[in-house]
Amino acid sequence: MRDIVITLIVLIGCGYTLKRPYIGVLLWSWLSYMNPHRLAFGFAYSAPFAQITALVLLGSMLFSKETRKPPINSITVVWFVFVLFMGITSVFAFFPEIALKYYERVIKIQFIVFLTMMLITDMRKLNQLLWVISLSIGYFSVKGGVFTILTAGHHRVWGPNDSFIADNNSLAVGILMAIPFMIYLYQISERKWVKYGLFSAAILSLFTIIGSQSRGAFLAIAAVGLLYWLKSDRKLITTLVVLALTVLLLMFAPESWYKRMNTIENYEEDDSALGRLNAWEYAYNAANDNLLGVGLNSWSKETFLLYAPNPLDVHAAHSIYFSVLADHGWIGLFMFVAIFFMSWKTLTAIIKNTERNPDLKEQYLLAKMLQISLIAYLVGGAFLSLSYFDLPWHVVSFVVILDRICAEQQPLKAKPIKSNRVMKNNTELHMQNTYRRVFFSKKSARA
Repeated sequence: MRDIVITLIVLIGCGYTLKRPYIGVLLWSWLSYMNPHRLAFGFAYSAPFAQITALVLLGSMLFSKETRKPPINSITVVWFVFVLFMGITSVFAFFPEIALKYYERVIKIQFIVFLTMMLITDMRKLNQLLWVISLSIGYFSVKGGVFTILTAGHHRVWGPNDSFIADNNSLAVGILMAIPFMIYLYQISERKWVKYGLFSAAILSLFTIIGSQSRGAFLAIAAVGLLYWLKSDRKLITTLVVLALTVLLLMFAPESWYKRMNTIENYEEDDSALGRLNAWEYAYNAANDNLLGVGLNSWSKETFLLYAPNPLDVHAAHSIYFSVLADHGWIGLFMFVAIFFMSWKTLTAIIKNTERNPDLKEQYLLAKMLQISLIAYLVGGAFLSLSYFDLPWHVVSFVVILDRICAEQQPLKAKPIKSNRVMKNNTELHMQNTYRRVFFSKKSARA
């Protein structure tokens, strides 16, 4: 039954995509973040729904007037070059076949995200996409929160199979990135039942993060809490709420959670932490010896024998930064960091320009929440292999979209002011000319 329902939803969604291409972006995002086909047990489990949606989306864009040119700015230029650079490093990788196969997966994600910037052209569409992502990830965060409460946190929470957030650590950071979306939608929603639902979902999501027992998420949630307090307009109320939630979550956390968190300080007693340090030093050595890195998905026995201090301890990167460093060298890491740095600066400028403009309140609120989402990724991702995960790249696309929306709306507000100023100047000039004519005519009459 699940297989039929999911297939019908995809077919109906593709039908609407032919009329309104941006619907395809919403459908693809639902398939990507919720992975509904992985909840089925029959033919839908391995059906290529995402590929079908992407093909229909491309076909509809060819005949649609809604499609806009991709925005060109410093972020998108560096981003585009980085995507091309990943292809070059894959060709010259230690294992080109493996790297190119993984690059195919990466390029599909990047391609859809670039299409997102061409099709999501206003706040209504952007809010719809945020709803889709929030509900998709919220499905697992709410379910995981209820499970954590019912089991008193004695069982670890995991994400959907065969997805970027299948691992407990990745799930926790993915949820922490989505919570700011829920808060933003809560802030702009007018219906009380919607607000209650979003608030409950955000609280249950925090319980899921505790239930995941992720150490990276623990550090990320501390950074997110601090930034949220700094961004809040009501710091006293925010302080009380954050403290209350912190006490509640710490009281609820089981003993196994405290034991895992203690390994952050006593890393020498934790084999997993030592393995990460070994992998990070491997990445550093590999980048120093190879200008283009060792290529995508090349974390293997052969490469560890060359560059790791302990060649027998083969580990994944467990860090977005060291993952990119080993895969694409120092050049790739520089572009990777530059993209997120420029995104942060752009959001800061948007917040500054929209803070006192009531007509751009939604843009102001969303910019603040996007910064919090970026912090969740940049801090939590320091301990996770999520360099090519869809969500952070979608967040960057939201920054570009939001910047374009603000740029289009603000000149419209400025035009009347400019025209009034020109009228005022013209009026003053006309009065001066009239005065001069009268003055000189009287002077000539006296003569």
